[in-house]
Amino acid sequence: MREDISFQTSDNVTLRGWFYKPSESNGPLPCLVMAHGFSALKEMDLNTFAEYFIAHLPLTCLVYDNRGFGDSDTKEGQPRQEIIPAQQTSDYSDAITYAQSRSEVNKHKIGIWGSSYSGGNVLWVGAVDRRVKAVLSQAPMVDGWANFHRLIRPDFVAGLNQTFEADRHARAAGKSAAVIPVVDADATKPSALPTPDSFEFFSAWAAKSNWKNEVTVKSIEAFREYLPSAHIQHISPTPLLMTVAENDVLTPTDLALEAYSRALEPKKLHILSGGHFEAYSGPNFEKNARVQVEFLQTYLCS
Repeated sequence: MREDISFQTSDNVTLRGWFYKPSESNGPLPCLVMAHGFSALKEMDLNTFAEYFIAHLPLTCLVYDNRGFGDSDTKEGQPRQEIIPAQQTSDYSDAITYAQSRSEVNKHKIGIWGSSYSGGNVLWVGAVDRRVKAVLSQAPMVDGWANFHRLIRPDFVAGLNQTFEADRHARAAGKSAAVIPVVDADATKPSALPTPDSFEFFSAWAAKSNWKNEVTVKSIEAFREYLPSAHIQHISPTPLLMTVAENDVLTPTDLALEAYSRALEPKKLHILSGGHFEAYSGPNFEKNARVQVEFLQTYLCS
């Protein structure tokens, strides 16, 4: 059972998504709040996860598009396709508030789920929003500075810094925000996610969704400065499940494992075979979702 929903953020932006609940339920149920990663839309397999969760658990799911993407609005006067970490983490907390307002939801049992960029967001929110009772972080971006310098060739960095400066001056003069492709078939051309698996994943979705192959230049500058694992040790005593792909070249495996080592108990690490995007579909999906269900059953739905 899926319902189209909308809710307001604390700065009066309308975010839109879906609310899932089991076809039969007794009383208020726990809720898992879910948003997608860098530029991705809710249609890009979040429905698959939510449907799996409610089929196997006494659980509701709130799935929404990040501000400025998909069906969600952005603040008046601000560009779409822009990713600002502080806004996205604040929006997670506003989504929790909305979930708590629903009669179907047990407001004392709220979990958060994120993947890739939002996998980093939930590490931040899980540490600073004490309403959260379970954190599921999948293939997370944990350190923007380190991740940026893994993805961007050293000889490209100076040019990007000049692009950041030019964009700041242009926006201050009232001009439109500059944009950059999310992916490009040619790794030597500027793009936000210059890996072959990123191009394959997003290009496939571009053909069957309203995903757009662009983000603002400011999104890349904001990516570099973001350290979502800064408070990872403060998630405890909230339980944490971190899912890490063993050959992740987009949000590198070793960075995620180092961050996990700093988290305190209770925590669980699930290492999946394959790369960054193989958690969403194919043979790995069942393995991945089953472990997440077991974690939710233990810590949120018991």
